[in-house]
Amino acid sequence: MIIGVPKEIKNNENRVGLTPAGVAELRKHGHTLLVQSTAGEGSGFPDAEYQTAGATMLATIAEVYEQSEMIIKVKEPIAEEYPLIKENQLLFTYFHFASGEELTHAMIARKAICLAYETVELSNRALPLLIPMSEVAGRMAPQEGAKYLEKPLKGRGILLGGVPGVKPAHVLVLGAGIVGTQAAKVAAGLGAQVTVMDISLNRLRELDDFMPKNVVTQYSNEYNIREAIKTADLIVGAVLIPGAKAPHLITRDMLKTMRPGTVVVDVAVDQGGCIETCHPTTHENPTFIIDDVVHYCVANMPGAVPYTSTLALTNATLPYAVKLANQGWQEACRRDEALRLGLNVVHGEVVYKGVAEAWGLPLTSVDTVLELASV
Repeated sequence: MIIGVPKEIKNNENRVGLTPAGVAELRKHGHTLLVQSTAGEGSGFPDAEYQTAGATMLATIAEVYEQSEMIIKVKEPIAEEYPLIKENQLLFTYFHFASGEELTHAMIARKAICLAYETVELSNRALPLLIPMSEVAGRMAPQEGAKYLEKPLKGRGILLGGVPGVKPAHVLVLGAGIVGTQAAKVAAGLGAQVTVMDISLNRLRELDDFMPKNVVTQYSNEYNIREAIKTADLIVGAVLIPGAKAPHLITRDMLKTMRPGTVVVDVAVDQGGCIETCHPTTHENPTFIIDDVVHYCVANMPGAVPYTSTLALTNATLPYAVKLANQGWQEACRRDEALRLGLNVVHGEVVYKGVAEAWGLPLTSVDTVLELASV
């Protein structure tokens, strides 16, 4: 198979879809790798390393799309990439369709095969291709929040861990999944007083067993959230419903009950955000203020640490990429239930329930499109 790795062109996105090690592994299986020149530089991987690994370097993104049967990326295509995508071309990347109506309709129109990292799901409900970036974003959230709590950046002017004789900051984490757990661990390690909320009592029991004593758990409901935000200095939104829009746990009217300079970091912004007033921002302009509350809503947080993120992502995606390349997407998705759940849009049909529901589109059975693809 001819596999293309274009350079990411989303604002301040320095990750790349495949490391030189990933290229070498796919080459071992007999596949052709086309990598856009300088695609890996932002992550610390120069062209020479890709060439040594066996890749053919192409000068432009248009050449990569034109010549490739399968595209491996990090972020969803943006508008200037839409015309480059070919019918029947396999795109293996993060899509987050449920928060992007324009993107959804564009991919339907291009009739590509869109296999989304974030909905590849194991039988135990784990999301193996989302986990590494959730780990990065979760660990980054308190780090970014601590920075924006500084007074020159319009925060409350509070040190996350406090000092002897002065209480530490109160960090509220909404969601006890991968992002929430990592955020709580880092915030606790910095000395903050942390409250983690979730609707799963079993998960809260698990956290209670291994988290340090400065982390407490609380059942998540509207009443408890409304009370907790009144004293929170930093709020981390870490809610995820695979492939669907995140619910708004903090609404616009609730901001008025928060103290001026409170910081919210909505890691769920990729899926629409769990804080109603959030909208996607960039590393270039990461924050905005509403009702004196500082909003940090960068949609590609791991892009700020691209070396770590690219290695972590390739570690997770490569085994699936090898399956797709060796077997073809149809056969790979027939054999592997986790990969089959990654299919979101195929040949102009929406095949993932969360995407269809988000935009009121008809849902086609994934088995139907797999049958048609084999004819």
